[in-house]
Amino acid sequence: MTRKRAKDPNVCGVTAAIAVIDGKWKTSLLWLLESGPHRPAALRRLLPGLSEKVLTQALREMEEDGLVHREVHDVLPPKTVYSLTPFGLELAEALAPLSDWGHRRLDRMTAS
Repeated sequence: MTRKRAKDPNVCGVTAAIAVIDGKWKTSLLWLLESGPHRPAALRRLLPGLSEKVLTQALREMEEDGLVHREVHDVLPPKTVYSLTPFGLELAEALAPLSDWGHRRLDRMTAS
C-alpha cells in the first residue's frame, strides 16, 4: 500500500486508516507511545531489530500524518521527545478492539 493512498479521498476509510499504520513498526511505535512520551533511543531499545534509519522514517511519516508530536529541547546535546497527538490517541483507541481480536485469534491458534 502506498502512502499516497492514505490521502486519497476515493478509497474506503479502512484502506485510508491502514495506509497510515502500514509497515512493520508503526503499530508497535503507536502502542509504545500510547503509554507516554519517549526519546528515540528508548524506542529503539524497546524494539530490537529496529534501525535508527527506519525509526526516523516511521516517526517522520507518523508526524506528517498527525499521529505524533516531535518536541526538540534546546539543550546540549539536543534532546528529542516523541508523543502521541490527540489524533494519534484516537487512532490507538480505535485499534484497541482490533488488538483484542488479534489476541483472541492467537489464543485460538495455540489452543488448536
